[in-house]
Amino acid sequence: MLCRVASAPGKVLITGAYLILEKPNPGVVLTTTARFYAIVKPLHDSIDTGSWAWLWTDVKLSSPQLSKEGLYKLSLKTLSLQNVSSLSGNGNPFVEQAVQYAVAAAKANFENDNGKHDTLLKLLVQGFDITILGSNDFYSYRKQIDARGLPLTSETLASLPAFSSINVNTSDTDNSDSSSKVACSPELAKTGLGSSAAMTTAVVAGILHYLGVVNLPTKSCAKHADKMTDADLDLVHAVSQTAHCVAQGKTGSGFDVSAAVYGSQRYVRFSPDILSAAQVSRQSKSFLEAVTEILNCTWDNERIEYALPPFMALLLGEPGYGGSCTPSMVGAVQSWRKRDSQNSQVIWKKLAEANMSVERELLFLKHIAEEQPENYKKVIENCSKISAEKWMDHHKDDFSHHATVKALLGARQAMLEVRNLLRHIGEAAGVPIEPESQTCMLDSTMSMEGVLLAGVPGAGGFDAIFAITLGTTSRDHVAHHWSTNGVLPLLVTEDPRGVTLEDGDPREREIANGIHSINLK
Repeated sequence: MLCRVASAPGKVLITGAYLILEKPNPGVVLTTTARFYAIVKPLHDSIDTGSWAWLWTDVKLSSPQLSKEGLYKLSLKTLSLQNVSSLSGNGNPFVEQAVQYAVAAAKANFENDNGKHDTLLKLLVQGFDITILGSNDFYSYRKQIDARGLPLTSETLASLPAFSSINVNTSDTDNSDSSSKVACSPELAKTGLGSSAAMTTAVVAGILHYLGVVNLPTKSCAKHADKMTDADLDLVHAVSQTAHCVAQGKTGSGFDVSAAVYGSQRYVRFSPDILSAAQVSRQSKSFLEAVTEILNCTWDNERIEYALPPFMALLLGEPGYGGSCTPSMVGAVQSWRKRDSQNSQVIWKKLAEANMSVERELLFLKHIAEEQPENYKKVIENCSKISAEKWMDHHKDDFSHHATVKALLGARQAMLEVRNLLRHIGEAAGVPIEPESQTCMLDSTMSMEGVLLAGVPGAGGFDAIFAITLGTTSRDHVAHHWSTNGVLPLLVTEDPRGVTLEDGDPREREIANGIHSINLK
């Protein structure tokens, strides 16, 4: 049986918070080992020759982690998707839009090729059986861990079976901070890694590969190995961005989807006007015409491949104060900018300059690592064992190391300025971009041996904190520090790969005897 499995990574935005919403402000986004998987296979083994079968096809969407399964009818004429039997739970708008836009993109690509169009139609008539699975890192298991009195450690998280079942949140929140007006209690407790973007991208990529529209890169091949792969990824990006924006009801910056497709990068957003066709598709033109128009647009987003310099490690932690509503925080910041345009422009410019300094110093460190690998490695090893205030004194007698140490300290100072400005913006806008509780933990983290950077990723709030350390030993020390201070260290690390074709069902690879579930109550 034909079966395709695509995966897409979660993300961490380390610079560019709030600014990335507007061109030409860049942001540095790192992708992670947390991945969403879409398993796509035919729902029916044979093709029904009845005339009605060529008008509608069946779609089955399953999410074992949520014990959800839905049956749909997909019109092969209008490409509308109708839920005909939601066997358990509500539908998932991100997956539903991903299915519709991916099928529309396939039809648009093969519209003028009779042979490929006929093959596509036969695949469509067989229907889709789509299963989605997300790495545990996307979801919070903290309440369940607390309830059982287990330690808040990486080892506890590692003991959970892969693709563990996910408990639905209650309506209350654990956040007692006075700034909890931006705290959320979503249906699912998440860790802020961009699950909806990764899931949408995985489904789009899986369907497009299954239908023969694109060839996805595999783990073993180099990313962007040829022009065909670049073009295929660009198509996955356009379709995924469109489906994701429609599903969430607004056109965001798109950095999370871009990261899910291409991997770690320096990103500048696309012009929102590109997706205007998607917003009016049901009003002035057919759905297929609207998708064709979108695919023919010139997407003006900018991206440059980016990854942490060698011997650096990413660590994420879950503070456990409850989630934050990013749209509410963004709205509050935008209102402040309009209300106090003169002062906000000055701060906005300073924040952009500080972000650029972090980015520039990290790029310079990568350059040194390539040009002077032994010197660079020695400096990283030395600095990983001492606190930042001692880095320059430790290397004062070896001038060959000064450039590396200066860049490390420059990146730290720039990140401290970023944090200071974000706190100022949060206070002015009345939202906790870096809450006081986070500030205390981040300050203590940055004072530890071998810690380069620490901050709140993305729009900030109560979702998560991150640290970048010099080597894995320092990372382990930070993880222990967080655990003993009520922050749950996640297992996720940086992985610069984007969307990937997997070699099989991840449940068979990672779990013996099929999927296991866990209910920590």
